[in-house]
Parts: sequence; C-alpha cells; structure tokens
Amino acid sequence: MLIAAPYCVTVAENNYDDRVSLAPRPAQPRKVPPGPSDPRPIPPRLRKTSGTESNTVNFYLQQRQNCDGDPCPILGLCLMQLKNIMATREKVHSLRFNQDHGCFICCMDSGVRIYNVEPLTEKAHLKESVAGSVGHGEMLHRSNLIAMVGGGAVPKYADNTVLIYDDCKSQLVLEFTFSVPVLAVRLRKDRLVVVCRRQIHVFSFPHSPQRLFTCETRDNLLGLCEVSPLPSADRHILCFPAHKLGAVQLVDLLTTETTVSQAPFTIQAHQSELACLSINREGTLLATASLKGTLIRVWETARRVLLAELRRGSDPATLYCINFSSNSEFLCCSSDKGTIHIFALKNTHLNRRSTFSKIGFLGGYMESQWALANFTVPPECACICAFGANSSVYAICVDGTFHKYVYKPDGSCNRESFDVYLDLVADEEF
Repeated sequence: MLIAAPYCVTVAENNYDDRVSLAPRPAQPRKVPPGPSDPRPIPPRLRKTSGTESNTVNFYLQQRQNCDGDPCPILGLCLMQLKNIMATREKVHSLRFNQDHGCFICCMDSGVRIYNVEPLTEKAHLKESVAGSVGHGEMLHRSNLIAMVGGGAVPKYADNTVLIYDDCKSQLVLEFTFSVPVLAVRLRKDRLVVVCRRQIHVFSFPHSPQRLFTCETRDNLLGLCEVSPLPSADRHILCFPAHKLGAVQLVDLLTTETTVSQAPFTIQAHQSELACLSINREGTLLATASLKGTLIRVWETARRVLLAELRRGSDPATLYCINFSSNSEFLCCSSDKGTIHIFALKNTHLNRRSTFSKIGFLGGYMESQWALANFTVPPECACICAFGANSSVYAICVDGTFHKYVYKPDGSCNRESFDVYLDLVADEEF
C-alpha cells in the first residue's frame, strides 16, 4: 500500500539527464534499527561467492602480459586499484542498467552510486547516512528519480518498503510499504512495478501514484520481472513467472484498467524453474533461461512463438543477465562461468551451429545456435552485461571492475578498456 498523500510529479531533464520534481514533502519513511545482515539470501545472480576476490586477482595477474609479452603498466595500475578496493571490503549487493543501458546503479552497504557508462564516470553517490545499506535499486531512464529497497548489513529502512529518492531535492519523496519483503522494482515513465515473492503490484507513476492491479505469481524468490521501457512502443509488455513450472506470463499494460487485470497469456518456455528474463525495448521479443543455464530461448511476444534457441554451453551454469541490443539484432548474456556470450538474432548465419536437437516438450526439432563471439571476466563473479555503440559490449562486475570489448562479424572480440568503477570520484556536473 502507499503510505503518504498523493503527489504531483513533474519529469524534467537531469544529465544523467531527465529531472523530476515532486511536491509536497511526504512523511518520513519508516525506519528500522541497524541490525545483522539481511536474513533473506541475495539471489545467486547478484551474490559474491567465496573466493571471488582471489579469483579476480588471479584472473588479472594472468592478463598482465600484452601481446608482446611485456608488462602492461596500465593494467598493473588497475590491479593495484582493485586490490585496494578489495581491502575495503565494499559490499556490492546489486547492479542494474537503466532502460537505455547508458547508466547503471550500484547498491552497496555504503549506499547507492550512479554511473555513466560511456565515458565511465560516477554521476551521483547517495551515502549510507541518507539511505543506509541498499539491497535493490532502479533508475528511471537518466532522471533524478531513483527507487531503492533497504537491505544488507546496516539497513536504514525496512526491506518491505520501496523508497523514491529525488536527487534534485536530495530527499526521499515517496514511500510504498508492503506486508512482505520487496525483491525487485521496475520503473517506466508511466508505471512503477513492485515485485514480491508471490505477487507483482503495478502502480501509475509518477503523478499521484495509485495501484492499478496485482498479479499472483509462482514462488519468485529471484524477483524475476521485466517490462518494456519505451512509452512510444506498440506493445507495453510486463513479463514474470507464471504459476506453471517454467512458464512466463505476459501482460499488455495498454489493455489494463484500474483494479482490473487482463486475462493471462503464457509461454511455456522451459521444463525447469526460470532463472533469467529479458525483454527488448519495443516489447516485441522476450528472452528466457532456466536454472539449468544451457539454453536461451527467444520468443515473439505477439504470437508467443519460439524464434531462436541459443546455446550458452553444454554444462549447467547460473545466468546472471540477458540483454538485447538497442536494435534487437544481437543478444548477450553473462554467467558464473566467467564468459560473456554474444549472439546474432537478425543475421543468424553469423552464429556457430550445432546439429539438430529435439525440443522435447515443444515437439519437433530446432537447430541450436552457439555464440558468435565471447570474452571472459573473473569466474564466479556476478556481473551484468549490455551493448554499447559500435559493436561494443560492457560487463560490470560486483568486484568493482568494468570491462568493454568490441566484437566483429568474424567472431573476434578485443578488449577496448578496463577500469575499476568503485575507485572513481563523483562528477558533480550533471
């Protein structure tokens, strides 16, 4: 439920770049005293595993030689920075790109940081004294409105409350409180989506927020939910786990009315539990993966038909992230194997092929496609990945590292830059 009176919200440019103004000032959100670490497990796709630090250092020690066999001074300096950051034990709880993948939000025990991707700069830092430790966060495009949920070692606010922070006013302006913990938040310019373990709540946003409808879901411990980001798109799709094992439910937000939800449309995507979902900007394509992590399936949302089956590998893996390119011609994914895979969706002849394999529960046969290109990051280190301009792919890891690679149609993939984002100083000029 929403605690506090309705507010009038005006969206404006804030470089990150859009700004939003809210008034009047609401009551202070409910606080919880500092206590032990959040008892709820961090989803595997966002959690550091034991030994990550040593694996990361070893990975970069192996990378310190350039193609001529000489020491690389720049990489050596980055490695020193990485060791310094690890020594501070800065706990990163979650990472997430904004809707156009031009920024990302980093939620930590020490608060929240906002980064621009190209060039890599820190744009804002919401300190622990203001937000406490934060478990989940979501940006609204490049605006000054940030959604946060408390979590981690020293939460200042309860994990059943979604807080909306206005960076222009440097204050919390909205609060949504629920009876159970919030596992994820998704924002559009006209909707706020709150994900709980067995329910998903959809609110109008940001002007005088009201709850529009609630969807019941399968037990959704990972907080899986995605929504197409473009208000101008023909299809405004919300997707999340359906009640049936391995199925995805689709809701068209354009056909829903207050307190009334559309009859469900489902896709039987996998035979086991879902682990990762992604939807393209236009809401026309959906990518799904199961806990097994060997296959990614791409579906057309309008007809709910399978378009492609992409094979990450033959051994099981935990998938952290799947993302489409801005034109939906490529797809990338990351996993605990330490490899970022890049697939072609339009010119599928660029992908490597395997022999035809039967898709049991769907019936019939489909040829699995293997990645066009790939590159490596530290293994067992959770990361998110997304496409940039000029055939580039970014990988951002919870160990504080930033990777940029450029791929070519022939399958080659070369590193263009590496940095330690946690070591950056905030750029105050928004």
